[in-house]
Amino acid sequence: MSGDRPMRFIEIATVALVTSLLAACASPGDSRSQATPGNANRLAATQSLAAIQSDAAWPAADWWKRFGDPQLDALIDEALAGSPTLRVADARVRKAVAAAGVANAARAPQLSGTADVTRQRFSENGMVPPPFGGTWQNSADLTANLSFDLDLWGRNRSAFEGALDEARAAEVDRHAARLMLSSSIARAYVQLQRAYEQRDIAEALLRQRESLYKLVDQRKTAGLDSAVELRQAEAALPDARERIAQLDETIALTRNQLAALLGQGPDRGLAIARPGMKLAGGVALPTRVPADLIGRRPEIVAERWRIEAAAKNVDVARAEFYPDVNLVAFLGLQSIGLPQLLHAGSLATGIGPAVHLPIFEGGKLRANLAGRHADYDMAVEQYNQGLADALRDVADQLSAFRSIDKQRAEADAGVRIAQEAYDLARLRYREGLGNYLQVLTAESLVLGQRSLQADLAARELDTSVALTRALGGGYDNTTDVKERS
Repeated sequence: MSGDRPMRFIEIATVALVTSLLAACASPGDSRSQATPGNANRLAATQSLAAIQSDAAWPAADWWKRFGDPQLDALIDEALAGSPTLRVADARVRKAVAAAGVANAARAPQLSGTADVTRQRFSENGMVPPPFGGTWQNSADLTANLSFDLDLWGRNRSAFEGALDEARAAEVDRHAARLMLSSSIARAYVQLQRAYEQRDIAEALLRQRESLYKLVDQRKTAGLDSAVELRQAEAALPDARERIAQLDETIALTRNQLAALLGQGPDRGLAIARPGMKLAGGVALPTRVPADLIGRRPEIVAERWRIEAAAKNVDVARAEFYPDVNLVAFLGLQSIGLPQLLHAGSLATGIGPAVHLPIFEGGKLRANLAGRHADYDMAVEQYNQGLADALRDVADQLSAFRSIDKQRAEADAGVRIAQEAYDLARLRYREGLGNYLQVLTAESLVLGQRSLQADLAARELDTSVALTRALGGGYDNTTDVKERS
């Protein structure tokens, strides 16, 4: 009898496999994906980028150091070392890796054990014969159970690979979070510098108006001006002081913003001194922006991995149409009565295939497959839109740079002309050849041009940061992306 058992098992396994192959003929229908990943080189950007393209290098990983401000370097280093935002991203990576581990576990043999003792009364008319039937007895079970999914259609493998791709996407998202955090700090820092520069202008205006007020007072004493001009000069002082107070508020709020980005309380912002950012050199682009951008922008790389994950999930849904074959075995001891449990006669063992056949699912499997195809299409189209948005982002920053250059040239000329006009109006007023209204008008022009000049300088710094972010901020996954393309 013992020699017939392996043959019997082989016969059972053969029948199971034949049944599986027959059932595998079930059709998943005509559901298919409709989207196709785009090609960055096919997006028209040659004319928009050609004017400033050069052999410039892509941004470095520590791109903020090129602004020559040690305090900015320290702030970003502090944020990258301990920001809650990045710790959240780290936790998401760990969660995704753990999910991949769970998916991978399904590909390995599963071994479990059971041990139980039950006190029960066996029925006199049940399956247990006398002398145990109709009596109270202890039944014991000590068994090891082994199962292994053969994964004939690659469902478990695809599920693991899809989870692994999601983990890779989460890892790239962490780089995207680092870039977003560092660029947010740099841009807030630019605004802090702008507020200080505007405050300098407001303080200069206040000194100018105080000097003018003294001049009007002297002219009134000399009988050259009336109380009207004196009141006008005095009324201009509170407006200048109010402007300084507004800028002090802006400085305080921006410091609070920077402290929050660092993951610290507002007191941390009080220690932030006046910025000293400088922008050296003009703007330049690498020559292969459209082609390499897909590996330089972390959010686009993450979308590529999500496309891969969605494709694997389609494979998982398709494999659900085919039979699932598991090898199941158990080995243990079973007895009625504890004293007999460890006897050789209590040995219980078995082995055989377990086949799950999807016969009638009410359209659930096809609907699930259609949903997975839709997920894939969404991932692809999000990637395609991301490519278009990335190129637009680069082009926007370049357009801003061109405009800022032209505006700064005009603003520099405007400041010079307005200052000359103010000096002349003030001189004419001192000599009695002009009136106070002319002085105020010229003063307003100087203030407006200087304020515009400071705003344009801040915009140039901000646009430089934005362009660095648009180019990926030093992230480089171009080699891996090209291999998968």
